[in-house]
Amino acid sequence: MQHINQDITLINKPKIPIINKNTPKDKLREKTDNFEAIILKILLDNALKNENNIFADKNDPANNIYKSMYREELANASAGSFGFSELLYNYLSNKNNL
Repeated sequence: MQHINQDITLINKPKIPIINKNTPKDKLREKTDNFEAIILKILLDNALKNENNIFADKNDPANNIYKSMYREELANASAGSFGFSELLYNYLSNKNNL
């Protein structure tokens, strides 16, 4: 069981976007949205970690993987609309800040 939980952790490890001085503005927007998605995923994971589901076993690895994938997709779909991305983009688009 512990081996499966380790595998889940490796699957869910977020890929943090790398931003440097040469990042074009269109890619910068994409990367700030990706960063916002990571923040949202962490918030969703913490908010829903004690979620009760009467139809599934809480310790079932498949259930845990499914829920994690669902929260990741929810975070990706919501990214760019919470304001973190916009704030970060505005700050980083000024090349003096990089």
